[in-house]
Order: sequence, then C-alpha cells, then structure tokens
Amino acid sequence: MSFEFNGKTIETDANGFLKNQEDWSKELAEHMARTDGIALTPKHWDIVDYLRDAYLNNGGEQPNTRHIVKAMSDKWGVSVGQKDVYELFPKDPSKQGGRIAGLPESRRKGGY
Repeated sequence: MSFEFNGKTIETDANGFLKNQEDWSKELAEHMARTDGIALTPKHWDIVDYLRDAYLNNGGEQPNTRHIVKAMSDKWGVSVGQKDVYELFPKDPSKQGGRIAGLPESRRKGGY
C-alpha cells in the first residue's frame, strides 16, 4: 500500500505501518493521525516521543500499554490509567501510537 504526502509516495504495509522509517516526520505523523480522526495534542506527542525513543535508543523496544501508562504517569506527574491513554489512541496506544510514530508493527500479542 502507499499514499501521497507532500508530493512523495509513502510506502506502507497492509496495516498502514511505514515500510521506510526514514519517511517519518512530525508533519507525516500529524497527517497519519488526522486520517485516524486524531488531532495530536502535547499528550499525544509525549506518547509518540516515548515510543520513538524506546525503539530508536533501546534496541528496537516497543513498550506495551502498561509501560506507556507507567511512563506517562511519571512524565505527567499524575496517576494515569489505561483508559486515559486509550482516549488518546483508541485503537491501542502501543499499536496505533507506534504506527503514527513511524515504527514497525509490533508482533507481540495484546496491548496490556
């Protein structure tokens, strides 16, 4: 699959994950989020940045929802629940968030 963005063809797999991670940019992330009906807020970006950092700087780690909840609780200084991160990324914070973050599709089962 592919789509056009800023005059460039962006290749994706059947589930919409980027085939070439170098195609990723914040502008592309915003475009991908909009196609999912999401307007990225600073909290969305906190999760996207966390997922990118974990993947790029920790040997390809792809945190699950439980780890996202803990990391965002620490970052935001409040108790964050699974419901809170699912409100931001309703199709699964680790998977939908990871797709918008330009990461490959996670092969683990479940999101929590």
